[in-house]
Amino acid sequence: MRRALPPLRALPGAARPPRLPAPRGMCGRPAERSGHSALSVLPSFGFLFDIDGVLVRGRTPIPAARTAFQKLVNPQGQFLVPVVFVTNAGNCLRQDKAEQLSHLLGVPISQDQVMMSHSPLRMFKRYHEKCVLVSGQGPLLDIAQDLGFCQPITIDTLREKRPLLDAVDHDRRPKVLSPSAVELPKIEAVVLFGEPVRWETSLQLIIDVLLTRGYPGNPYEQESYPHIPVLACNMDLMWVAEAQSPRFGHGTFMVCLENIYKKITGKELKYEALMGKPSRLTYQYAEHLIRAQALQRSWEQPIHTLYAVGDNLMTDVYGANLYDRYLRESCGLGLQARLPARGRGPATLPQDLEVALGWQKELAAAAAARCRSVLVCTGVYSPDGAAPAARSAFHGHRDFSCDPALLRPHHVVPDVDAAVDLVFQLENFAPR
Repeated sequence: MRRALPPLRALPGAARPPRLPAPRGMCGRPAERSGHSALSVLPSFGFLFDIDGVLVRGRTPIPAARTAFQKLVNPQGQFLVPVVFVTNAGNCLRQDKAEQLSHLLGVPISQDQVMMSHSPLRMFKRYHEKCVLVSGQGPLLDIAQDLGFCQPITIDTLREKRPLLDAVDHDRRPKVLSPSAVELPKIEAVVLFGEPVRWETSLQLIIDVLLTRGYPGNPYEQESYPHIPVLACNMDLMWVAEAQSPRFGHGTFMVCLENIYKKITGKELKYEALMGKPSRLTYQYAEHLIRAQALQRSWEQPIHTLYAVGDNLMTDVYGANLYDRYLRESCGLGLQARLPARGRGPATLPQDLEVALGWQKELAAAAAARCRSVLVCTGVYSPDGAAPAARSAFHGHRDFSCDPALLRPHHVVPDVDAAVDLVFQLENFAPR
């Protein structure tokens, strides 16, 4: 779900927790077997693995992770089934994340198996030639350029060119109060990769860009609505590390930005696109990567089922169930019939139609029949906590509806190793 990992510590020797039955009321649908009467040696399914809370907690590997992945590869280190790591982290390159995962799991992981929250931005080619302001942390310029953006500008660069704009921290205010004469191109979009370090600076400068139509430093315009496009990656309100309770995520930063904008203007901040789990676009892109792996390995059997293994009800479970609903409702229909009507249905964003049509040239239509959510108990979710129906607050993003059915996982297991065992059993899968 989260951020880049520093060098990982050795695996602790803690024993794996006992297998737990799915809590009553949590598994809203009965387990569905693939219908195979004989053991299968070719996969008709694929895995979508979350990372934080499933494979690691902060810098510490979860003991079950290596055990699980030894079951997923042959003696040569080749994967026996298609596997994609779908993380809401957005502050590193996918190659770096692949190297971290290889070290963590003890199996070779390629960058083509890694999907960062920002990966779908490769498809937003209409913005690649524009000057875009990027917010977050990590090697932002490298990430933006790797995705195809030709003119990215960071918050730090904007602050350097317009030093009078950042005035909250008195110690960082410029000593000489003179306006900058440095020319900057018009900023035509804002890309939110992840939570920044200095929230007050990023919030101030992003608001400046939105209220001046891309010319920060100018006076605010009375008629600056609708504002320039905002594309956001990673909507996680919270995530887990070594602390006993969850920590603020990028979704918390977005809540701040949305409310500040509305307080100043009286209008809603609008997003051109929302990426990362639970966005449907993220799962469609992940399925594209799953199919590409199967094609590369010459596995002719179609991939019918995706198993999304995660630890967060609001992102992993909600997103997988939302995509499952989309697959079921669109089964047997053409692309135009698959696309949602504007503003109709749960978690349907106004830009879904336009964005999906834009992807028509890049991605094939969804082909899987179902997407099953598998919830583990090693991260955000705790089996000792309250059931989703008892929660008083919806932690999902503002633009997604609170649908209790989408918060019920198909399966609940103790850890990722138990998840792999369960899926092999459901699929009658016996690797050669």
